[in-house]
Amino acid sequence: MGQDQNQRSLIYAFVSRGTVILAEYTEFSGNFNTIAFQCLQKLPASNNKFTYNCDGHTFNYLVDNGFTYCVVADESIGRQVPVAFLERVKDDFVAKYGGGKAATVAANSLNKEFGSKLKEHMQYCVEHPEEISKLAKVKAQVSEVKDVMMENIEKVLDRGEKIELLVDKTENLHHQAGTRLQEFWDQNS
Repeated sequence: MGQDQNQRSLIYAFVSRGTVILAEYTEFSGNFNTIAFQCLQKLPASNNKFTYNCDGHTFNYLVDNGFTYCVVADESIGRQVPVAFLERVKDDFVAKYGGGKAATVAANSLNKEFGSKLKEHMQYCVEHPEEISKLAKVKAQVSEVKDVMMENIEKVLDRGEKIELLVDKTENLHHQAGTRLQEFWDQNS
């Protein structure tokens, strides 16, 4: 990817509370901010990730706890870099404005202090795609290991329930044997 193409791979980003944009950043002109805002208005409020494709661009959204993180990217960059960007921005935003600090701020009031953070995250993600890719692989491996561990825990719990059932049956048989033995002694005495 050429330097010019590399610099255009992440084009526009914003953070919003509902449909109120709190901070945004871009170095480019175009109608992508209008399209991004129109998509924002149609997003479900549930926590999730969404991507829309339009005119060679992807409009990537991460909705989390009432806040929406968006980045418009060139389609050629793929999904990993925009998703990693959104995760980084979300973590940074929550660390800085979590706990209700951003619950009542006015539209665009965080542009000055958080717009520069959006720029920093854009630059980092565009300049370090190999690290983003490695991180995505590690996250996938961790997720896979987590799934295997959960499966193993479920098997152990199932075995535990089966063992518990066997112990109950053994105790029941032991009690019945004792009762029968007592009955036998009583009959033969």
